[in-house]
Amino acid sequence: MRWFDIGVNLLDRRINNNDVLQRSLQAGVDHLCIISSNLAESQNAQSFVSSSTSKIHLSYTAGIHPHCADAASAADFTKIKTLCADKTMVAVGECGLDFNRNFSTKQNQLRVFESQLEIAAEYAKPIYLHEREAFDEQVELLERYLAHIPRAVVHCFTGSQSQLKTYLELGCYIGITGWLCDDKRASELQEAILSLPLDRLLLETDAPYLFPKNVRPRAKNNEPCYLPHIAQRYAELTQYEINDIAQASYRNAKAFFGLDTS
Repeated sequence: MRWFDIGVNLLDRRINNNDVLQRSLQAGVDHLCIISSNLAESQNAQSFVSSSTSKIHLSYTAGIHPHCADAASAADFTKIKTLCADKTMVAVGECGLDFNRNFSTKQNQLRVFESQLEIAAEYAKPIYLHEREAFDEQVELLERYLAHIPRAVVHCFTGSQSQLKTYLELGCYIGITGWLCDDKRASELQEAILSLPLDRLLLETDAPYLFPKNVRPRAKNNEPCYLPHIAQRYAELTQYEINDIAQASYRNAKAFFGLDTS
């Protein structure tokens, strides 16, 4: 089976890139999308992808996370627009709203998110979404822009069945992480995925975060090589065959990012 991890913080200082990529390939995870939180990370991801000699297929996102919204400038958006010309830059983001921690003001989060929705629409790029305790405000903006944006994914979805229904009605893909494997905290998500069609499913580790709790022994950090364990828990909960999950999520990811699906 082949796997596509649509969300990896590969340039995080806790990750040894060479070792992680080798283990990823051994596990059949041969496509990775590096996610970015600010302009510097986006530019570093571009440099890493362009210089990589790994057999793994690498792509990246470019954008500004809501935690970083206070520091975002007009010049940042201009440079993100420049990155849109790079074929390996496959989505705008990670962007959205996070009213849980409010590391940036709500006003700036809304401003920065809308600016990135405008970029995605202008350059016909998919949008890579983050949302935490800001569902209504996020949906309100998405309803205004998604008709002009080719595709959208809700990164690390952990919400309810009703929230899932809303995102699906908006045409969104849904990113599922190792949160699904946490039986103590993920009961709402475990129920929600029963209503998730396979043709909207994307899988991601969000490494080095969200280590799947069905992996033993527990490692210090999450890695793309553990992606199949998330799929295994998905199979147990939904009764889908794991091979069907692998094929669907892989095909969906390539289609979502506009990559060759042959």
